[in-house]
Amino acid sequence: MNGLHRLLGAALAACGVMLLGAPAHAADESPWSQDSRSGVRLLAGANKTGEAPLRAGIEIKLQPGWKTYWRYPGDSGVPPRFDFAGSENLKSAKVLYPAPHLFADESGNSLGYKDAVIFPVLISPVLPGKPVRLRLKLDYAVCEKLCIPAEGRAELTLQAGASSHDAALAAAEARVPKPVSAAAAGLSVRRVNDAAKPLIAIDLKADKPVEIFVEGPTPEWALPIPTPAQGAPADHRHFGFELDGLPPGVDPKGHFELTFTVVEGERAIEVKTHLD
Repeated sequence: MNGLHRLLGAALAACGVMLLGAPAHAADESPWSQDSRSGVRLLAGANKTGEAPLRAGIEIKLQPGWKTYWRYPGDSGVPPRFDFAGSENLKSAKVLYPAPHLFADESGNSLGYKDAVIFPVLISPVLPGKPVRLRLKLDYAVCEKLCIPAEGRAELTLQAGASSHDAALAAAEARVPKPVSAAAAGLSVRRVNDAAKPLIAIDLKADKPVEIFVEGPTPEWALPIPTPAQGAPADHRHFGFELDGLPPGVDPKGHFELTFTVVEGERAIEVKTHLD
């Protein structure tokens, strides 16, 4: 028996050495942080050794009938707020926003997502090649008929390796509007009149139906969602909106940089242009 015990002990010890020497498999997702209406988690993308930035994602899942909001929510709602305080080896985290959907109901028009959304995140480490421990606090809102504040917390270590979520993350990255110049997009804007809230006309070169959203120079701006207008040629689309929702003290007849997001099916672009 003593000999048998010695053989078993040696075998177990050898297995222990092998396990200690084997690289640990990094998790590619955090646990869900959820309530009865929604949930939040962090996802890792497939990252290569020495690659920068690292790819990650923040997923929000929603119960049927509920929605959450884009960086500009429209007539109602609250944009998400991402906080990475307390993360380790994190230099910066840039959150990207997939193109939103337009929702119209009795409270007006809002911009956001239903069912689920993944916000891609570009992670720059302080020490390249070393793991990054992400700690996320997400404040957001979910809405069915009434909007309810929600909070999610998640932690995940990012490092080089494969990920079972890479295809879903890549699909979300593809939905992020691509920056395009106004000339390349065929987009122009102009004031139609000198009213206290001037009417702004948008001309866009497009031969298919599109949605277009506008943002001001800072988050304090709350511009209306442009509505389709008549009279466009066959290969153009016309939209208009009142220059309303400006921060206090801003002259509506001034010169501004506006950001337009144009969504055509699964394709989306982002155009920055000046209103003179």
